[in-house]
Amino acid sequence: MFWLLAPAPQDVAPPLNRLPAVRVDFDDCLSDVGNADGLRQRIALARSLRELWHLRVEVYRLVALQHSQFEADQRLANLNRHFPTRAPRSGFTPLDA
Repeated sequence: MFWLLAPAPQDVAPPLNRLPAVRVDFDDCLSDVGNADGLRQRIALARSLRELWHLRVEVYRLVALQHSQFEADQRLANLNRHFPTRAPRSGFTPLDA
């Protein structure tokens, strides 16, 4: 569930030299997925991690359709390592007693 949270605003502008490597990982996730040319183009044109963050949903969808939800989960977990995390804002998380 935490993979749905967007990166914190102060963390979405990493050094630009990191973007090519992240783009490669996104493209690798789609290497065996057909009909993903439009998404590959959007990945290539992404200017920030924030833009790539939003493309993860489409990566997940295409991989799940081509392979399985399990495979999509695995690939998304690999992509998520590029994104900083933040604590959820909801007050509904359980407290340890």
